[in-house]
Amino acid sequence: MPGIKELIRSEEDGTISFGNYELETKSKLQDFEHQGDLYKVKTFYEITKLERNGMFVYESVPGTAVNHFQVFDTELTFTVEGTKDAQITVQLEDDCEYEVYVDGVAVGGMKTNLSGKLVFSVELSEGQESGIRIVKR
Repeated sequence: MPGIKELIRSEEDGTISFGNYELETKSKLQDFEHQGDLYKVKTFYEITKLERNGMFVYESVPGTAVNHFQVFDTELTFTVEGTKDAQITVQLEDDCEYEVYVDGVAVGGMKTNLSGKLVFSVELSEGQESGIRIVKR
C-alpha cells in the first residue's frame, strides 16, 4: 500500500497508519483524534512527521508510509515502506537503551539521547514493507 490516502487513519486493531511518500507537495492534517490523543501529520516525498498532543513522535527522511504504529510501555512496533532507504527518528524514553529489530533481525542496541530521540536507518525498496520493533532493554 504505497501511502495512506487520508494521510492518517485509525486501524481496526487500535493502531494508527500515516504518511504518503508519493505526494509531490507537502500535505498536513492536524487535530486527528485517536484514543483520546490529538495527532498531526505532515508528509510528502521528502519527509514524514508525526506529532501527538503537540509533541514529536516520528520523523523519516525521505518520506515514508507507516502502518500499524503502536506504542507499548517497553516496545514500539510498526511497518514502514518507501521508495528508498530512510533515516527514521522516534521519540522514546530519555537516556535509555533499546534493541532495534528490522524484519525480525536485531540490528543492534542503541541508546536514546537526553531528549529521548532514537535515530536509525532502514533499507527500503518500492512496494515492500519492513517490520520495525524497538524494545527497551
